[in-house]
Formats: sequence, C-alpha cells, structure tokens
Amino acid sequence: MKKTIRRKSELDAHNRVPRYLQVASALRQRIKNGKWAVGEKIATLETLEQEFQVARVTVRQAIDLLQSEGILRSHQGKGTFVTRVPESRRWLELATDWDEMVRPIKHNVPRFLQIEHAPTLRVEPDEGEPASGYMFFRSIQMRGEDPYALADVYVADHIYNQAPAEFGKHAALAVIAEFPDLEIARAHQILTIGAADVEVAEHLEIDLNAPVAEARCFVTDTEGVLIYLGEIIYPGDCVQLNIELFNRGQNEG
Repeated sequence: MKKTIRRKSELDAHNRVPRYLQVASALRQRIKNGKWAVGEKIATLETLEQEFQVARVTVRQAIDLLQSEGILRSHQGKGTFVTRVPESRRWLELATDWDEMVRPIKHNVPRFLQIEHAPTLRVEPDEGEPASGYMFFRSIQMRGEDPYALADVYVADHIYNQAPAEFGKHAALAVIAEFPDLEIARAHQILTIGAADVEVAEHLEIDLNAPVAEARCFVTDTEGVLIYLGEIIYPGDCVQLNIELFNRGQNEG
C-alpha cells in the first residue's frame, strides 16, 4: 500500500500570532534565502493556500502586508513578483557579558512613562536578597524616532538615593555601572520568547500578539542584595542572540 506523504506546514497552529503574519514571515524568509530573486514571480495564491493550509483571504492579507513593505507587487492577470529583498532588522544584539550589556545603553536617554501604581516586585529565590525598598521606573527605549524596548526597572532605594538625578535621565543599569565604589557580585540575564499584549503592542508600535523577546536581568552586590531588576521587552524582529560556543583559532591564539 502506497503511503501519502504530507508536507508539514511551516505555520504553528498553536501560535498566538495571527496566521497571515506567520505566512508573511515565511514568505519574507524565503525571499531572504533566495528562493525567489528580485523580478521573479512567487507561487500562486492557490499554491500558497494549499501549502500553508489557510484560507485564500489569509494569503492575500500576507501578500498585502509584504506589498506595503515594498517587497512584493501584484499585477492583475500576471501574478505577484518580488521587488526587493527585505533588509535584516535584527540590529540589536543581546549582550552575554556585563560590558556588552552596558555599552549600548550608556548614552541612551529613555522616555520615562508616568504610572499610578508600581507593579508588585517579584524576586525569585536565586536572584538575591530583597533590599528594604525599591524605586520603580517604566520607560520606552528609543532608536531615533522608533521605540525598540519597553522596560520595567527596580533600583534599590539605597542605590537610587546616591544619584537620583542621574537615574531620572539615563538608563538605570548604565548609572549603576558608573558607581565607583559599588562592587557587583553577579549580573545575570534570562531571555524568553513571547507575544505582545495590548499594552506592549501600543508602546512598541507593533501588532497585537507579534513575537517579542523578554529579557529579565538582575544584579546583586557582594552582600547578595538585589540592587537592580529589569524586565525589558523587545520586538522580536530586531533582536538577535550571538554566542560564541567554540572558536579553534581563538583558543589556539
């Protein structure tokens, strides 16, 4: 008996990201990888509909999105053609050491947001001993005119009180890094992948349920006290994580 082999769809049925955005992402990636060159015709609506196992309207929405980005152009009766290769937007490389974490934000000026009530601080068992109190900041990090991160930050009161004016003008981690007599025992960052809720989508100007990278960073002093906790959310399409696992040439040098 001959088996029928079905190709697995590139879409994740359990993903909260809308299906048309998943289709657009898959098509965008194919163009980046050279499946269709500039000037070439992509697959037909019917073919894409069957391949991704979605409705025709979903495919049209995905193509309309890529047309708005200038990547595709549809011609009546002829099909849809590639007009340009999408540029990589992954300009933000998440740091894997202290110096690289501080360097990009050293001269950054956050746009601080006014909030009525600070969220309850949640400290995990391995993140240090809580200080007696914390100052809370919520801010949007900007790249030119574009928001690229939404940050919730807690700074221990005894640290904040040493330079309140600086914490009101600069990224808290960059201020802490400049303290001459502060000895840091541990700085750790955890990265998870999620989806934008209504508030995150509004602040970062992205679609609801769009992929985001969620970084949780904590810093402790030599007494084991948690002096900084940051929960920072980035749009998923601007972030990359680059970790050197092994480099024979570097090791031999």
